[in-house]
Amino acid sequence: MPGFRTICILALLIFLLSLARAGTLVQFRTPFGDMEVELYDQDKPVTVQNFLRYVQNGLYVNEFSHRLVPGFVLQGGGYTLTNIIISSIPTYPPIINEYGVGNQYSNVFGTIAMAQLGGDTNSATSQWFFNLTNNPALDEQNTSGFFVVFGHVIQGTNILNLFNSFQYYTGIQTSNLIANEGNYYGPAFVDLPVLHPSLAPTNFVYIDVTLLQVAITNSSGAEQISWNSATGLTNIVEFTTNMPPVWNTLITTNGTGTRMTVTDHAAAQSRFYRIQVTY
Repeated sequence: MPGFRTICILALLIFLLSLARAGTLVQFRTPFGDMEVELYDQDKPVTVQNFLRYVQNGLYVNEFSHRLVPGFVLQGGGYTLTNIIISSIPTYPPIINEYGVGNQYSNVFGTIAMAQLGGDTNSATSQWFFNLTNNPALDEQNTSGFFVVFGHVIQGTNILNLFNSFQYYTGIQTSNLIANEGNYYGPAFVDLPVLHPSLAPTNFVYIDVTLLQVAITNSSGAEQISWNSATGLTNIVEFTTNMPPVWNTLITTNGTGTRMTVTDHAAAQSRFYRIQVTY
């Protein structure tokens, strides 16, 4: 049976781009807009490759933020939701802590760092967080310190500031809320961000990532989807109009290793796309 590997999750969600004298660029797509993040490949190689491994193997598909503390952090990379079922993301072995490797980066506003278990600096796996303010305590050498920063937002800090405006739900607010659902879902969800006062899956804050350079352009009312194809493998272009997504096949084609383009003549304005590859 051929393997199946998600290479691109949602079009324009995240793209990977190598630049001279710069780190890998990725794009995080949120319900409020996109954030472009530069990763510190040279200074934190183990941490960056670990993060990219989860992306490359499709483990962040349908991933949502499970923790938001305004003025502190926005956390994700721990859980996915598919068919109304919450699942923990399968993890690879923990990685070595690279806080003291290469240049040392502080946990300041706009940086992304790896989450870890309290008291164990070498326990980071799949979970990451964005710093929503300057958090020097996360740099200190104690049971909650040495959190490894492995990138920073280069465009979209306004999105992070929006997360700082979320409020804990008191029964009055109608949008951008934090629900204390520890008793319902478990202790990991005591600071669960939701878009509206309902635990419906459509109200979760999805943050999707992928590695292919995927671009969407509108031409005469149709959507053109282009991407860097995988050579000699079957590339499947899919679309969805729902969140959580229900994927439909638009076209199946053989990758040439070059940039390929397909046109969706029936595209609705709310469609999202992903590219998957079989191997």
